[in-house]
Amino acid sequence: MSSLVPFQPPGQVSPATTRIGWIGIGVMGAPMCQHLQAAGYALTLFTRNCTKALPILEKGAVWADSPGAVAEQSDVLFTMVGFPKDVREVYFGDHGVLAGSRSGLVLIDMTTTEPSLACDIANAAEARGAAALDAPVSGGDVGARQATLSIMVGGRTEAVQAVTPLFTCLGKNIVHQGGPGAGQHTKLCNQIVIAGTMVGVCESLLYGYRAGLDVPHMVESIRGGAAACWTLDHLAPRILARNFDPGFFVDHFVKDMGIALEEARRRELTLPGLTLVHQLYQQVQALGHGRSGTHALMLALEELSPPRTPNPAESPGTDFQSKEPS
Repeated sequence: MSSLVPFQPPGQVSPATTRIGWIGIGVMGAPMCQHLQAAGYALTLFTRNCTKALPILEKGAVWADSPGAVAEQSDVLFTMVGFPKDVREVYFGDHGVLAGSRSGLVLIDMTTTEPSLACDIANAAEARGAAALDAPVSGGDVGARQATLSIMVGGRTEAVQAVTPLFTCLGKNIVHQGGPGAGQHTKLCNQIVIAGTMVGVCESLLYGYRAGLDVPHMVESIRGGAAACWTLDHLAPRILARNFDPGFFVDHFVKDMGIALEEARRRELTLPGLTLVHQLYQQVQALGHGRSGTHALMLALEELSPPRTPNPAESPGTDFQSKEPS
């Protein structure tokens, strides 16, 4: 990777010397940004909906009128937006991040997006003497609020080392995976696993209900054995409560799976399990739940197996299907 201006890593990152920029104040971005503010860092913000940023602005953050203006006022800039098209606009738009970039600036995109886009951003940043890292995360809204995210980082080593103190404000498991795009490829591996575990958890709950079990007691048993997983611990209780509020949007997960499937096709790789789950989640979208949490997969599975007339010879299970989703 060639550069027109050599990248000079920033000095020691600290609240006293490092100005932070943040673009994207959503379900994940808001609490992550707030952790940096709580650690004492000065913040400059931009988001499409200013009202979402009010709690952070009221505590001293500064509003900028464009992504480029954020870059001009930052030493390290984070982005956490929705879709690849949003990332492209934020970075490559007329008033985008790259238009305001300069030598020594470190750009960190924490959106899950296309690995090739991460490489494009890294190349464009390098040409300006800046560095760009792709650092998608896993852990959902719970991990974002508790600062326990897993952060998968791609990009040049000097930049990763320089900003690691900032990553430790946001997560507990921070791994440098390799060069530009490596963080995104790792996140796609993560999403492939989540797709499989999510359908397994939802089908398990449905089966337990139809088998007449007390479903919460069933979950209590299996979460202590080989079936233990984050989804069972954190999302099964929400499903049983019919609470499908988002920790991570269905629309975003469908996007992630689509990227993974396209990357797989480019490598002549067939992923039948992921293909099936992707189709099921598209049905969740068709049911009008694209802005619900990923555990709303249960709603599509219930459509495939609607409630049947009870058999008096069978004991009824926990009737979580009879409740309307919130």
